[in-house]
Amino acid sequence: MITTRKRAAKLAASACLMALLAACATGEVDFQGEGEGFVGPGAPVQAVLETPSVGTAGQDAADDPAVWASAAPVAVNGKATPGFVAGTDKKSGLYIYGFDGQILQFLPEGLLNNVDAVEGLSIGGRPQVVLGASDRTPGKTGISLYRFDPAGTGDNKVVYWGAVATDVVEPYGFCFARRGAEVHAVLVGHEGELRQFVLSVDAAGAPVAREVRRAEIGTISEGCAADEATDALYINEENVGLWRYGLNPASGAARSLVQPIAKDILVADAEGLTTITDATGRYLIGSSQGDSAFPVWRIDGAAPEYKGRFVVTDGTVDGITGTDGLAAASGVVGPFPEGLVVIQDDVNDVGTQNFKYLDWRDIRRALGL
Repeated sequence: MITTRKRAAKLAASACLMALLAACATGEVDFQGEGEGFVGPGAPVQAVLETPSVGTAGQDAADDPAVWASAAPVAVNGKATPGFVAGTDKKSGLYIYGFDGQILQFLPEGLLNNVDAVEGLSIGGRPQVVLGASDRTPGKTGISLYRFDPAGTGDNKVVYWGAVATDVVEPYGFCFARRGAEVHAVLVGHEGELRQFVLSVDAAGAPVAREVRRAEIGTISEGCAADEATDALYINEENVGLWRYGLNPASGAARSLVQPIAKDILVADAEGLTTITDATGRYLIGSSQGDSAFPVWRIDGAAPEYKGRFVVTDGTVDGITGTDGLAAASGVVGPFPEGLVVIQDDVNDVGTQNFKYLDWRDIRRALGL
């Protein structure tokens, strides 16, 4: 949260900024917003619904969502749904919501920060949806894993599956990636550590993680999102800018700076990242947390192309400020025919923090995509 997070010093000279633009970041740039709740310029969009407040009251608690959609209804805790949204309360655990925003399940799992969902792994011949979350709970820091059986019935639930231990002191950002048949798990540490694992299943049905990359981003970092089609891994270094790495772990620490921190484009703290695909192209959405806006890049070309940014204003539900995390799903997502974007709201109008749902068509229309 921008009001409580420790700030690094600004770069003192323009020569350092030029070095940053040359992808040689030696410090941090901080064009933070004008206080909690400040909203910068952007095309206005409204959310269509919201979740209840997370259970931890009066604290910076709701953090990051993930979206999984199914072609056919599945059962979650006795209720039929065409998929779900997972959302972290980083003080207490993981919520599972329906596409109507209502709570389907809560897992009191501790200090989970970022969460993501992926398909591609099976247990006993049954395909699973796997959720992973960066876990800061003392004594179990690393990646906590959960699984959901889409073919399950009755009181079928998301259940704890296992953990990936790491040397990262404070796990922070997390995202899954697919590279062909492989499922990759990417962990970003609070101090800028980058760890990448290939995830598999052993004969007993337990998770196995093999580390395939370790690198240092530089300073405090969190949001990450992968684009398999262009072999790209995007990471936000919060007070420096948006980086593009190779998704192939063999690329190591090589990277290019897509967007430095800059007023009215990407304002520190730069945090959440997500991708979405439709008939017009493939897009990356970020959280410009310092001025409560969301920059969008088209990423299916030779290089990311900045397309503008949007802000979420009051409408059926209240607007969105100070977003930590966001997630999107492409195509038909329950009642959203062309995609759903879910965004954490730091200052909710009633109760505590929560998550807002946006129809991708509204964002696309606002930006003229």
